[in-house]
Amino acid sequence: MDKLITLHITDRNDVIHEFEIPADCGFNLMEICKSAELGVMGTCGGLALCGSCQVYIQSDHVLHLPSDEELDMLDTLFHVNDTSRLACQIKVNESIDGIKFKIAPDQ
Repeated sequence: MDKLITLHITDRNDVIHEFEIPADCGFNLMEICKSAELGVMGTCGGLALCGSCQVYIQSDHVLHLPSDEELDMLDTLFHVNDTSRLACQIKVNESIDGIKFKIAPDQ
């Protein structure tokens, strides 16, 4: 059986959603939010070109550093803070088990 990980996602209405998904599902956080219909558009399909999947990381998980493309996109967005990331750039795997994040306001 595949190892399940837990994601804690706070939507734009401050409702917390908890999901258990296979750690090796191959998705990123944007795809999870889209499939759960949490209001994340993911217009560019995960290429870090639109910023519609901006989230705020609320847990102490150590994530890989953002790419130059992700940083460039974040520089163009509103509501950015020190914990902002693009959900499309964070792959689902065992290292993010228990992660907590909030979906940023619409642009």
